[in-house]
Amino acid sequence: MPEQYDVLVVGAGPTGLACGIEAGRAGLSLLIVEKGCLVNSLFTYPPGMTFFTSRERLEIGELPLPSINVKPARAEALEYYRRVAETYRLPIHYQERVVTVEASNGIFRVVAEDAHSRAKSYTARYVIIATGYYDIPNLLNIPGEDLPKVSHYYTEAHAFYQRKVAVIGAANSAAVAALDLWRHGAEVTLIHREAELSRHIKYWIKPDLENRIKENSIRALFETEAKEIRRDWICVQRNSGTGVSPVSSHGQDGHATTGEVLRVANDFVFALTGYRPDFEFLESAGVQVDPLTRRPTCNPETLESNVPGLYLAGVIIAGMDTNEIFIENGRFHGKQIIADISGKIQGAVQAGTLASPAS
Repeated sequence: MPEQYDVLVVGAGPTGLACGIEAGRAGLSLLIVEKGCLVNSLFTYPPGMTFFTSRERLEIGELPLPSINVKPARAEALEYYRRVAETYRLPIHYQERVVTVEASNGIFRVVAEDAHSRAKSYTARYVIIATGYYDIPNLLNIPGEDLPKVSHYYTEAHAFYQRKVAVIGAANSAAVAALDLWRHGAEVTLIHREAELSRHIKYWIKPDLENRIKENSIRALFETEAKEIRRDWICVQRNSGTGVSPVSSHGQDGHATTGEVLRVANDFVFALTGYRPDFEFLESAGVQVDPLTRRPTCNPETLESNVPGLYLAGVIIAGMDTNEIFIENGRFHGKQIIADISGKIQGAVQAGTLASPAS
């Protein structure tokens, strides 16, 4: 019979760690199960990335984040969260992907698979799912998307010096990638299906990109969709005749007109069209997900889902609106959740239906 925990947290990102900290403070037995490494999503960010937010808004557990910059760099954040895990002695199992969460008679059975496909089984009174959204990109679903030259995650710019790179998308990630690539000597074409850059781009980044587009340092195709990707080119189709800056088509600069299909010379594609939570996993655990907004059913006060004892934390609460919740506000979810769990456990102990926590 596997060991039973009071609380099992799925995901060791900042929100999952914050939940673990609060569970430990409440004296609850705890296990955090993580499919990758500590704060795995942050680890996969580009090495030179700087956060959009200030250091104090990344802090959890009242532990200060030391940084020489107002906005910390990726390396500083990774070091900080390592220190958080060590300071609070958080019990974390790494390289274990949770595949099923099933409730029976008030107890959850959680099954995970390790890096060698071996099954790991745990039981817990309460489960918190804090899996984020960075693992599943929004696919283009076009021919050639599976080519080695296509990535849904930006890395760093040096390897693309003097190469033709297409960036698909126009939100923060795409804006930062396009600017970084251009500054490192890449020939950048920005492709976006809307008429203008996303309103969600940070205020200090957007003017920079707009000016690079105006001066044709970065070639932009607005109201344009990628239709096919091949080894040496990318096929795009214009949906309007406005909002175009010159683009390279078979080595020539030209303007696209409505409905026109262009083959743009290309060496590499960054398809930065956003990411989404693992809704299928939530639904397999019994959580009801709205078919339109993809928001899971969740009590806004306690963050408990429609499955009693199963809680949701972080950006997964927002469904497809992933611009609604970030580390800055998701880090507080642990307090809400653990307060509710502690109240339930205390009530059960007083009623004599449950032994004291961690006993």
